Amino acid sequence: MYYNHLRKGKEGPQLKTYVTNMTEGNPVRLIVSFAVPLMIGNVFQQLYSVVDSMVVGKFLGVDALAALGISGWPGFIVLGMIQGIAQGVSILMARDFGKEDLPSLKKTYGNGLILCGGFCLCLLLAALLLAPAMLYLLSTPARLQPHALLYLRITFAGIPIIMGYNLFASALRALGDSRTPLYAMIVASVLNIVLDILFVRGLSWGIGGAAVATVLAQLFSMIICLAVILRLPQLKIAKDDLNPVPGLIRQMLILSTPMALQNFLIAGGGMVVQYAATQFSVEFIAGFTAGAKLHGVLEIATSSFGFAMTTYVAQNLGAGRMDRIHRGVRSAMGAAVATSLIIAGIMLASGRLILRGFVSGTPQEVATTIDVGYRYLAIMCLCLPVLYLLYVFRSSLQGLGNTVLPMVSAISELIMRTSSALLLTALIGETGLFIAEVAAWFGADFVLIPSYLYVVRKTEMLIQHTEKEKHYGTLA
Repeated sequence: MYYNHLRKGKEGPQLKTYVTNMTEGNPVRLIVSFAVPLMIGNVFQQLYSVVDSMVVGKFLGVDALAALGISGWPGFIVLGMIQGIAQGVSILMARDFGKEDLPSLKKTYGNGLILCGGFCLCLLLAALLLAPAMLYLLSTPARLQPHALLYLRITFAGIPIIMGYNLFASALRALGDSRTPLYAMIVASVLNIVLDILFVRGLSWGIGGAAVATVLAQLFSMIICLAVILRLPQLKIAKDDLNPVPGLIRQMLILSTPMALQNFLIAGGGMVVQYAATQFSVEFIAGFTAGAKLHGVLEIATSSFGFAMTTYVAQNLGAGRMDRIHRGVRSAMGAAVATSLIIAGIMLASGRLILRGFVSGTPQEVATTIDVGYRYLAIMCLCLPVLYLLYVFRSSLQGLGNTVLPMVSAISELIMRTSSALLLTALIGETGLFIAEVAAWFGADFVLIPSYLYVVRKTEMLIQHTEKEKHYGTLA
């Protein structure tokens, strides 16, 4: 591991940056040290998501909290597609970095800017136009529609900011820098909490105030990541790097499109679950929303291990180090399972207490909402290791350059999640809705584990064949 410190010089103050070569050193230490800052960042991200819900629920009531929950899955569709495109670009960047091919790295980053900019404009227009249709498909109760639509329109207006943050953060992670996104998230979280209270409580802007606070916080996180990128010599691009290279953009799309579709399918299944939830009472929707927010807390370390494995595997693939990939995946599996058990235990012990912070209303409304949220939380906690292994294998596959099989796993998730939500709910009622999420995790792992074993073996054979050709070519 090495750090790239840019100190104060003739050009003025310089920002300290962290670039990590993951093709050398102890895999366990590299993966964990990369993942921990992301975990801490996710804690802050979930903190401001939870505070969003708490402020809305406490100051605006159950209706506003339910509307916030309904808005969640349409928002996740947009976020998931943005993350898919940005991650596809970062996989190629990490591979170039592992090869120590600086000109190719800069060209990849420059063309990634072009791809993400064009995608962002198309998504912005589509999301703003389709927001009412999304709420209609969710069978949103009439009394919740104005709140939900206002929240969606404001957050969708911030799509360029979300795209910018995800691209810049993904580029930094591709170079092994997980600290800058952490600092950006800490600033965004603190700012979001302050603005939430100011806009919702102080200025009485309602649910729209919570949306504005989120967009402004994301803007600051984007600026922080961009400021560091502009000081990184590895990403100082020239005009030529911004010239579109059709073959390179095509390669990015081949990687990015399945990842965007994967996230779209996962979110689509979530919308079906949300649709099923809207068939119950507003108190149930509010409790389900609170449980879903704590679902985000359960996932604090999943995406962290995921980003770590994508970067680690892609860099080592670029360096041709399959032995390190094997060691890294085994280490990540052990760390992920251990982490999931610790988080599950903490949440089972403190879940009801945390849920009390989400709701206000009559004693009966509060009791019903907390009971729904905790039942959902408990079922997820019991199966949490399955989710953590899902992220390790899915992200390792993506790091190996295969984004199609992870998309297939998302199809399996979609089938399991929607069939469970619709069929089990009809058979056993509300509990069927809670089981739907866990069933989706099992469905994904059923595809991902054998897929990883197949792809890693195929990649090993390809590398061995290439090395033999080089050897015989040298002899000739």
